[in-house]
Amino acid sequence: MKRNHQGAGLLLGLLSVLTLMLVGSSPASASTSTWTLEAEGQRICVSPQYGWPNTYAFAPVTGSWSSVIHLEVRNLPPGSSSTGGAIYPGTNHHLPDGSLVINGFVGLSFAPAPAGEYTAEIRATDGRHTESDPLLLVFRDGC
Repeated sequence: MKRNHQGAGLLLGLLSVLTLMLVGSSPASASTSTWTLEAEGQRICVSPQYGWPNTYAFAPVTGSWSSVIHLEVRNLPPGSSSTGGAIYPGTNHHLPDGSLVINGFVGLSFAPAPAGEYTAEIRATDGRHTESDPLLLVFRDGC
């Protein structure tokens, strides 16, 4: 009888070691985030003499994501700035009519600048995946 207990204990120990080896060797959980920045096609008109101290650009994201997506606008004219933004984990999809809930915004402040067109960049990143879309800035009278 003692021999059966030893065999059972040995078998249990071996199973425990094999289980720990399998658990320990499993790959780290990969991010299941699959999202797309859909900020293309935006145009902001700004007075060259006065700028525009408080406005925003849309930065909608579709799909699903499990990490915070950080938003910013880069390549702004001198003296202009972006406050950035964030989209917290979740999902967003086009509605049946094709419309989209805008779930991301980036605060902007434009300083006066020479008349003309400038191309800025709306950027979104979760630290692993990064996407960007152009943002057309038109500095002209009559905005």
